[in-house]
Amino acid sequence: MLVYCSKIYYLCTMNLDLERIGNIPVTTSAVASLFPELKAGNQKVRNLEADGSLIRLKRGLYVVSPKISRVSLSTELIANHLYAPSYVSMHTALRYYGMIPEAVYVTQSMTVKHSRNFDTPIGRFEYQMISRDAFPVGITYINKQEYAFLMATPEKALCDLIANSQKVNLRYLKDVENYLEEDIRMEIEDFKNMDVSIFEQYALVGKKANSISTLIKYLRK
Repeated sequence: MLVYCSKIYYLCTMNLDLERIGNIPVTTSAVASLFPELKAGNQKVRNLEADGSLIRLKRGLYVVSPKISRVSLSTELIANHLYAPSYVSMHTALRYYGMIPEAVYVTQSMTVKHSRNFDTPIGRFEYQMISRDAFPVGITYINKQEYAFLMATPEKALCDLIANSQKVNLRYLKDVENYLEEDIRMEIEDFKNMDVSIFEQYALVGKKANSISTLIKYLRK
């Protein structure tokens, strides 16, 4: 009976430690450090993955299952940790801000590293390479109660989307209207309320400067 009670106490303590992590992705060593009394800490991590307490994102990186943490997972937060440095952008960010109507089933991000994709139990994460000069332009922290993640502003997300869409070439003002209204279904009024200074900064250091310059002309007309 004493052994049984000790086991229950240990399991409750273990779940409490994992619950404190919340939805922030953690490394194998960070999880293993919660159990200093165990010599085989890494094996404990594998056991926790096997019983569904931990979700493996990639080798050496995990997130606590919501059934243990009691916190909903954030694909944006996961994206920041899965391949860093990076920030959420393009369709994913525009949908987050409610600026495009279609649901987005892939979490898109920009990174200064090589482009790369990850398929995880949480979903697919795609990363496109951006220059180090263009990376810091127009990004912001989205603060939640217990965590924060890095995301493009609507302006930067639109720039990144245009820069990484091969067939998009905005030469004329009418091209801007067609692209916004027909291709990505963004309201023109929402676009007109954007910060032109971010487009100006991006045009100096980012790709497709001519297309971004056409956006600027449209905003200023």
